[in-house]
Amino acid sequence: MIESVYQAKVGSLMNQIRAYQDRAEMINSDVVTQQVDQTEKSGFGDYMRTAVEAVNETQMNAAEMRDAYERGEDVPLTDVVLAMQKSSLAFEATLQVRNKLLKSYNDVMNMPV
Repeated sequence: MIESVYQAKVGSLMNQIRAYQDRAEMINSDVVTQQVDQTEKSGFGDYMRTAVEAVNETQMNAAEMRDAYERGEDVPLTDVVLAMQKSSLAFEATLQVRNKLLKSYNDVMNMPV
């Protein structure tokens, strides 16, 4: 009897792991599609616009997941935490790129002619 309960719990855990893997594969395929779309565009401005839009989408997705979790919907806490961390990391990377661009611009403007 104890073994059957244990097997049921293990089976449930395996189903959750498979669901997480399916969700991760779906997210990865969306990222690949976005990267292909980005390579079709040309120009630095288009590249930056696309990058900022991707960061914004990541942040909006994380906020939606957080709100769904707070409402009590069936959203695993680990997914919410991962989405928030991805969002934070994407924002920090964008901020660093902006800082480097501004520094480069200032360096060019201060060059003696």
